[in-house]
Amino acid sequence: MARIDPSARVESGAVLGADVTVGPFCVVGPHVVIGAGTTLISHVNISGATTIGENCAIYPFASLGTAPQSTGYRGEPTKLIIGNGCTIREGVTMNTGTVSGGGVTTVGDRGFFMNNSHVGHDCHVGNDVIFATSATLGGHCTIGDFVFIGGLSAVHQFTRIGPQAMIGGMSGVTHDIIPYVMANGQRARLEGLNIVGMKRRGFTPARLRVVRSFYDKLFFGPGVFAERLPALQKDHGSDPAILEILDFITADRHRPLCLPSFHSDHS
Repeated sequence: MARIDPSARVESGAVLGADVTVGPFCVVGPHVVIGAGTTLISHVNISGATTIGENCAIYPFASLGTAPQSTGYRGEPTKLIIGNGCTIREGVTMNTGTVSGGGVTTVGDRGFFMNNSHVGHDCHVGNDVIFATSATLGGHCTIGDFVFIGGLSAVHQFTRIGPQAMIGGMSGVTHDIIPYVMANGQRARLEGLNIVGMKRRGFTPARLRVVRSFYDKLFFGPGVFAERLPALQKDHGSDPAILEILDFITADRHRPLCLPSFHSDHS
């Protein structure tokens, strides 16, 4: 049975799973579904067609499922879906999608969203991510698993960040970030591989050498980027991480690729 503080307001139609806790002064809208074991600590606003998974912890002044911040939105029914085991700290905001963007914003499992971070409309955020304080996504961004976005960083709309990438604090991300790298800067540029993160995910020294060699050839080999890429696809596509990077590069995209700061090629 859900535990609801007398000062909270849970609208008729809301669905609360077993052992959900709704703390003081929370507001839960009529189209909200909250999974078992999730806790709304206090002063949480959940509105719209929002589904939250099991065993999440949502802290004061978080606002989830409000309308997308898009000038083209006309009140259409759209959704926000949040996975299991997420920690959503004070002042975090996540918006529903727009019809033109597919109608749904999604957030995976076990995400850790620090205070005042923001997930914009139509974003798709993977599992096990960390958004530091005030990390912000514009609309339509795609964020892979195990991504870390540093504090006060902003990601331009329609940008992709590949799995296991790490974005430094106070960075402006306007280009797509390939998997397994580190990026940093006012206009973020690549600063090499995310070696610490890769080791944590079980990469052996031998695999790290293979991926590092690929990275160096991709960005610093002879010729221009467009000429190097086909050869690398042929000769260096056996490691799963390299295949993932190659698939990311060749996928349809709205934004150009982020390159190292001392790289002169255009992609």
